[in-house]
Amino acid sequence: MWGLLVLSSMMLIFILFRNRRAGRWLSAIALNIAFAAFILYVLNLLSAYTNFELPINTATLGTVTVLGVPGILLLVCLKLTLL
Repeated sequence: MWGLLVLSSMMLIFILFRNRRAGRWLSAIALNIAFAAFILYVLNLLSAYTNFELPINTATLGTVTVLGVPGILLLVCLKLTLL
């Protein structure tokens, strides 16, 4: 099963890197993920002053990557509402 997963992942990466548009798409996604992680890190860095902390995990990174700043506001509102 693992061999099939590795083989299909390698084939997907090969196909994505052959296409020029896919390279731009992957770099844009990587840039969005890095920006989201940076914003969440800064938010957690300021938690000593604000007493507010958001975890950096796949769910929060995915939300902020897809939605951007409104995603951060959504996560903040959810955390304030649920606590």
